Amino acid sequence: MTTTLERTSAPAAANSLTAGQLPRWMPWVLLAAALALSAAAFAVVNLGEEVRDFNISGAVFFGLLAFGIVLVALSSVVETRRRAVDRLATILVSLAFSLALLPLISLLFTVVVDGIARFDGTFFSWSMRSVVGEGGGALHAIWGTLLVTLAAAVISVPIGLMTSIYLVEYGRGRVAKAITFFVDVMTGIPSIVAGLFIVALFAMLFGPGLNMGFMGSLALAVLMIPVVVRSSEEMLRLVPNELREAAYALGVPKWLTIAKVVLPTAIAGITTGIMLAIARVIGETAPLLLTAGFTNSMNLDLFSQPMMTLPVFVYDQFQNPGTNIQAALERAWAGALTLILIVMALNLIARLVAKKFAPKFGR
Repeated sequence: MTTTLERTSAPAAANSLTAGQLPRWMPWVLLAAALALSAAAFAVVNLGEEVRDFNISGAVFFGLLAFGIVLVALSSVVETRRRAVDRLATILVSLAFSLALLPLISLLFTVVVDGIARFDGTFFSWSMRSVVGEGGGALHAIWGTLLVTLAAAVISVPIGLMTSIYLVEYGRGRVAKAITFFVDVMTGIPSIVAGLFIVALFAMLFGPGLNMGFMGSLALAVLMIPVVVRSSEEMLRLVPNELREAAYALGVPKWLTIAKVVLPTAIAGITTGIMLAIARVIGETAPLLLTAGFTNSMNLDLFSQPMMTLPVFVYDQFQNPGTNIQAALERAWAGALTLILIVMALNLIARLVAKKFAPKFGR
């Protein structure tokens, strides 16, 4: 007897609304349509007004809300009740996440819309020396921010990293507990207190009334050190003990194991923690007002004369707009946008560095 097996073709994927399942593309189409309709409705409400008056947070929120209602209603009609409830739970979680992002979206939208007006060549090539009304730029503040933050990182990163290595690899007993306690206390210190501490220290050593960029770097370093310590400590604790034990079994000394095994394994997380610390302090205004001061001229010497930074520049333009208030506000918003872009660039560099130097695991 001969048995003949015939190959049956697989059934086509069900994409019809009558098949008891919504197509995969349907939620994305509904989401795009809901956001577009919500944005159009808010644009009609703000018709005739400036772009900065557009309520992007409201448009995103009501668009997501309408998307959720329509999708759940459509799913309850076409799909099973269990599938509709699952979509409802997913949408609620997504809405909660979106609500957390709305302030960030609104902030970025406002800064970009208000700051793009002065995002020109003059802003990045001129200082505010002898500028009263329109014109001028923030070149002196950009250089000041980069120099002060770089010096603060050079001071705080080695100290914080060495402290975290001690706590993870060597620290035991009361000394380690005391260091951990004081690091936690320093994490919650207000930024202006760090500035006052540096001012008092330099007033005691060199006399009162002194302002220079290095003082600002020290104030920022005081704020950075506890962040670097805590983030690096957590990353070092995540390194498996098996790696350390394997190195010890080969006769590698402890310091070399830390340098060649532990640190390279945790380098990605350590770099991210350092970038978080820099992002934490690069926008500080109060300690820099007290320590670095402010000036309208270019100053690249950290150890002489006041030095302008971007946060102080933004504050000064808002606080002392001069004769042309609109021009000062545009410079302030452009300075804020520049500061955000610097932080984004630093985070991108950190990711590239972490990707390059992270250990490659392969078979």
